[in-house]
Amino acid sequence: MNLVEWLQRLMTNFGAEWVLWVLLGLSVISVAIMLERAWFYHSLRDDTERLSRELRERLRKSDLEGARRLLDASPSAEAAVVMSGLEEADRGAKSAEEAMSGAKALQRQKLERRLAYLGTLGNNAPFVGLFGTVIGVVQAFEALGRQDAALAATEAVSGMAPQEVMAAIAEALVATAVGLFVAIPAVAMYNIFQRRLRSILANTDALGSVLLAHLLATGPGTASVRPSPAPAAGDAA
Repeated sequence: MNLVEWLQRLMTNFGAEWVLWVLLGLSVISVAIMLERAWFYHSLRDDTERLSRELRERLRKSDLEGARRLLDASPSAEAAVVMSGLEEADRGAKSAEEAMSGAKALQRQKLERRLAYLGTLGNNAPFVGLFGTVIGVVQAFEALGRQDAALAATEAVSGMAPQEVMAAIAEALVATAVGLFVAIPAVAMYNIFQRRLRSILANTDALGSVLLAHLLATGPGTASVRPSPAPAAGDAA
């Protein structure tokens, strides 16, 4: 038995049903990830325009404690990033910018978590379904080859294909349909989450610019400057 015959027998013995079960399992995992990511992104929602406006007002008044309370009260990833920069405000704008850059990278990892699965499934589920279709077609042709020569000749003259072959091909096409059914929602939700991710990162840059503009305007280290006590009379000499 050569390799081709061995693979053909392997395909026909197992059939395409196991491919459908694999797609079903992948679909369940995909739906779970969609729901988890949708809840996660929903939990980060906040009015970033209002947050930016109120943060600017507090910084103009040099109310850093009020700015911290404002950012702490926000559930958004944007506020978490800017909060890390505010913690380094007394070291100057450069330190605050570096702190926000590191926090932004950590937030990006959280936002991108499990999205690669949706993208991979959306791109490859149709090929998995197509593999099941190929198996079904191989089964159909094997069934056609088993037909008695005289019977096959008679049906060829009458223009009718063997019923077993047609049933096998129809069953094989189900795998392709299931693959598309699994892939389309995964691709759609992946694109939606990617758009939401880009929006969050853009808002993060905008909100961080509010803090950096304040630090650059006030000068390095002035965010935590306290007036020095007046020297005692005896120290004047």
